[in-house]
Amino acid sequence: MAKATSKSEPNAFNRLGDSVMNFVRDTRAELRKVTWPSREEAWRLTLIVLGAVVAMSLILGAADFLFAEIMRGIVSNSAIWIGLGVVVVAGGAVAIYFIERE
Repeated sequence: MAKATSKSEPNAFNRLGDSVMNFVRDTRAELRKVTWPSREEAWRLTLIVLGAVVAMSLILGAADFLFAEIMRGIVSNSAIWIGLGVVVVAGGAVAIYFIERE
């Protein structure tokens, strides 16, 4: 009787190890294809990002302050602030209408 040769399947640990090694190899191969920015370019792009963050922080801070003042005026039942609140809401509705129309 001939011996039955059976090839044992790799266990889950070996398959996981092979998958991880394939991932590492593929990642290294892709990273070699990357064109990295120079130090000056990276610094310039960092400053652009920081400038954009500061600008958006100021804009959002001003909008938050304005809306808080409008809400404070509405709660205190001031006619001027209620009117300003209505104007802001109407302006937002008109802006949404024109944005959605395109």
